[in-house]
Amino acid sequence: MKISVILAHPRKGSFNHAIADTVVSTLREAGHGVVFHDLYAEHFDPLLPQTEIARNAELPLPVAKYCQEIVSVDGIVIVHPDWWGMPPAILKGWIDRVLRPGVAYRFDETDSGEGIPEGLLAARAALVFNTSNTPAVREQEVFGDPLERLWKDCISSFCGVPHFSRRMFGVVVTSTDEQRKAWLEEVRDMTLGTFPAS
Repeated sequence: MKISVILAHPRKGSFNHAIADTVVSTLREAGHGVVFHDLYAEHFDPLLPQTEIARNAELPLPVAKYCQEIVSVDGIVIVHPDWWGMPPAILKGWIDRVLRPGVAYRFDETDSGEGIPEGLLAARAALVFNTSNTPAVREQEVFGDPLERLWKDCISSFCGVPHFSRRMFGVVVTSTDEQRKAWLEEVRDMTLGTFPAS
């Protein structure tokens, strides 16, 4: 299988980087092909210009390459922190520019965009790992876990990815080395559970 791994965290050495490294090494050890993107290291431009909004817009080469890749992979893994109940802006911009109409989804030709979309991604599974400094009980009771709704319903299902799993790790800021090691084992197990060895 070919798996796209997308990381969105600005600090090298972060736990998000450790998660992404674990995902990539686990997938490669399992015999999968991996295309890894650290959006900050790649200086991805998150701003969606007006010229890219139309479905048939001519895209800049870097964006076109991301689009070509995302339609070709068998699986997707996203790693990012929970910032204000949302992904970092750089990742939101990647969603806006890459998971675009005609690439990730489409509407029927008789539909002007208000109907039910048809997902176009070939990926059979998506896996999302998040980090948070909010205790899980407070996240659910106060905020309702908006990232679950975003990734599961508003993106994965919308774009036609049938299998979705997600894990939020926290509280990261007070975590011990032992906790982080255990969390990385969970990352490894979930990665293999979603993308078994070939």
